[in-house]
Amino acid sequence: MIDTAILPVAGLGTRMLPATKEQPKEMLPVPVRHPRYGLVFKPFLQLVYENLYAAGIRRFIFVVGRGKRSIEDHFTPDWGYADYLESRGKKREAEMLREFYHMIESSTIAWVNQPQPLGFGDAVYRGALLAGDKPFIVHAGDILLYNPGDNSSPILSRLIRLYSEREPDALIVLRRVKDPRHYGVAVVEEKNNGVYVVRSVVEKPEKPPSNLAIAAIYAFHPVITKALKTLKPSKRGEIELTDAIKRLIEWGLRVEAIEATSERFLDIGRPETYLETINTLIKGAEESE
Repeated sequence: MIDTAILPVAGLGTRMLPATKEQPKEMLPVPVRHPRYGLVFKPFLQLVYENLYAAGIRRFIFVVGRGKRSIEDHFTPDWGYADYLESRGKKREAEMLREFYHMIESSTIAWVNQPQPLGFGDAVYRGALLAGDKPFIVHAGDILLYNPGDNSSPILSRLIRLYSEREPDALIVLRRVKDPRHYGVAVVEEKNNGVYVVRSVVEKPEKPPSNLAIAAIYAFHPVITKALKTLKPSKRGEIELTDAIKRLIEWGLRVEAIEATSERFLDIGRPETYLETINTLIKGAEESE
């Protein structure tokens, strides 16, 4: 059973400037409905963490860079602040913080520094070194597959279950999109009980070979670290995780995928997708009333 997740959150967030000059994009607030207290705002990364926690993850490795201290501060319990809020009559707010803090204290959280912005793959490599010789989840901190009114994630639970049952070298979450040029894209075949065999992957192609986009959620065997170590920076000057997956395929290792069909894809990486995320979450909160 996988119990470890790597969350690469060291990106500069330049597409969300000026809002992200001092605040990491992963900490941008989004509206969600609390089961007892109604509509509240949470940092987006907290939603990602809570989804992974609900799926059974208890070891979290955050890969951070310069200017990301607020993430570490947020994920460090401050029980005195919760007590202060309650003493000022803010019982609702204090209780929500305590719920979050109890989750944090039942988790093991580690912080890994990425000194230079060398890409998603480099961040995964640094986190994987700490994960050791056990399989792990990789989950981008600025996206989420979301079910309205449900803090759990069936696709995450399915990913963990299928990896444990099938033990591939990589298991990737895919979703169908109209314009795959902004994403990593997979070519698959031999669908069997909802699992695809991945034949090739390519990062942000000008002419996409399929409409199956990689959703930036993965389960990996530690062999991915060996693949990442062989890579040189891409034309973008980054170590691409997609290239490491391609290397696994070249080595004849087993790369599989599942498709997310019912979940809504949330992305806060660009202004237009952040706005879509807020609208989707508001609609979901209304539907869950």
